[in-house]
Amino acid sequence: MSKSVASYGSWKSPITSSVLTSAGVGLSQLEFTSHGLYWTESRPMEGGRVVIVRHSQGANSDVTPAGFNVRTRVHEYGGGAYTTHEDKVFFSNFSDQLLYGQSLSSPDPLPLGEGLGTIAFRYADSRVSPDGKSIVCVREGHGQTREPINELAIISVDGSHPERSLTSTLPHHDFYAAPRFSPDGRRLCWFTWDHPNMPWDGSDLWTADFDSVHGLSNVRHIAGSPNESVVHPSWSPEGNLHFVSDRSGWWNLYTLRNDDVVPLAPSPAEFGIPHWVFGTSRYAYLSQQRIVCIVSKNGLDYLAILFHDGRLEPIDLPFTALADVQTDGENRIFVIAASASVAPQIISLDVSQRRIEVLKSSTTVEFDRGDISVPEPIEFPTTGGRTAFGLFYRPANRSFAGPSSEKPILLVFIHGGPTSSAGSSLKLGVQYWTTRGFAVVDVNYGGSTGYGREYRERLNGSWGVVDVDDCINAARYLADRGDVDPRRMAIRGGSAGGYTTLSALVFHSVFAAGASHFGVADLTALAADTHKFESRYLDRLVGPYPEAEKIYRSRSPIHFADQLSCPVILFQGGEDKVVPPGQAETFVEALRAKKLPFAYILFPEEGHGFRQAANIQRAAEAELYFYSRVFGFNLADSVEPIEIENL
Repeated sequence: MSKSVASYGSWKSPITSSVLTSAGVGLSQLEFTSHGLYWTESRPMEGGRVVIVRHSQGANSDVTPAGFNVRTRVHEYGGGAYTTHEDKVFFSNFSDQLLYGQSLSSPDPLPLGEGLGTIAFRYADSRVSPDGKSIVCVREGHGQTREPINELAIISVDGSHPERSLTSTLPHHDFYAAPRFSPDGRRLCWFTWDHPNMPWDGSDLWTADFDSVHGLSNVRHIAGSPNESVVHPSWSPEGNLHFVSDRSGWWNLYTLRNDDVVPLAPSPAEFGIPHWVFGTSRYAYLSQQRIVCIVSKNGLDYLAILFHDGRLEPIDLPFTALADVQTDGENRIFVIAASASVAPQIISLDVSQRRIEVLKSSTTVEFDRGDISVPEPIEFPTTGGRTAFGLFYRPANRSFAGPSSEKPILLVFIHGGPTSSAGSSLKLGVQYWTTRGFAVVDVNYGGSTGYGREYRERLNGSWGVVDVDDCINAARYLADRGDVDPRRMAIRGGSAGGYTTLSALVFHSVFAAGASHFGVADLTALAADTHKFESRYLDRLVGPYPEAEKIYRSRSPIHFADQLSCPVILFQGGEDKVVPPGQAETFVEALRAKKLPFAYILFPEEGHGFRQAANIQRAAEAELYFYSRVFGFNLADSVEPIEIENL
């Protein structure tokens, strides 16, 4: 079938804004027990509510009843909001942040967590002791001091003992994560980190003897330092401690053997990911002392089995993005898997027969392969004689082609974090644009994870410089190759990506437009007014505050809005505690005073990132409408206009 010729941006797309929400759910945090496989689903069509789902005897069913939302606000980013033990689940409920227990045979959840006077507690990363009597978790207390207090806490499952801190008598640490019981329940491991480090800068792994009455004793430091990141600790079924460390420059797997830290399968690849959220799992145990691992190399993931003799055997699978691996302890692997053409889905893999069964897909919509843009991994030259990385998506639509006289509009995507990465899974948020005739480059700028510690540390002291240069050089590289129109390039990003967006627009003149989604405009305000988890993040990315106040000011787009010379659209959540609305609104006032074209879309009830279906749809349509006005193309669909001041 011949294709219709139409201007880039104006193509009729099968991916409407409603498909972005109604067609999919977010999948995370797999857990396997003898009663089935569990996971959580984030559902935009239910106002972003998160529900625990169980797969048992070939069927999926909701565990979480109506009225409950399985989501914790510890560190604001949350994660690790539930755990399981036999036929019971325990979870944090978003509205009151209490910890609840629920039996499959009696599905009415009952609260376990409590507050002490004026202290409000939040709970995350819970684990139940092997005897089923105690829960150990990360507890975050609000209301006692200016900064929340983080600690490990113990809670009695049957209420026979009062909730109490496990770490109040130990040397203080600012943050705790991953309390994990040994199989016999007699030992506990966890890791900590302290200001000004983030967990990917430096963290420490600890073990201790555990007793539900007397708490922790014989505390030992196992690994880690201010310059070594230790994450993902776990005990094997035989009681051997494993963990991931980047002491070699790469997050590799290690074990503790006769008090010695021993590397397993050393490799210039990543077995770990940065600890932004709780509850992630990058390896799990099979029978015969085999460990199944998610390994990342050159921005792509693969699954491999690590044998007891040190062999690392990759498993040939048609996926390039993997998360949250679990096993049945014998021969079956469960993992969230995706590729450039396959949306995230939960699969079951029979190791011996290499047979795959899909248990749940994140989307209910099937797409024609002709409408899917498969990314090209690119490595491009950047500042200082170095190279950086990205994924380039060409326009793709089975029914349309662009005019021979035109080149595509380019959208430069910037991931948040900034210690994160652009993955290779099917992203409807990218295909929404490519099916309309846009080209997209998703940039893994210096500082991104997946390329080793040295690459990650490129951003130290250089946030607002290295990331901006790499995004600009990615765009120039594609323009020089002849893939995109150098006069019609836009840049967009959320959170830290929003900061890079605004910095690129203010301090450079490469892009013709930009979109900031809950982005940082003022580094000084971010340093002074953000949550505990990231309150010292900028010490390493920019410099200690207030000593480096001049640098903060010089890299804050808000102070240089008069240098901006192109249209901007800003999106903001009214309940955002990470980047408060005041930053966007201050930038709006500067744009208004300069009489530059701009639009400002505020969602009063949203936080840091948009969860409600109507708001996700509105943001997508508003940004598309904005580009249509800026770049002068007609929309294929009817879209509710937005107000663009000064245009």
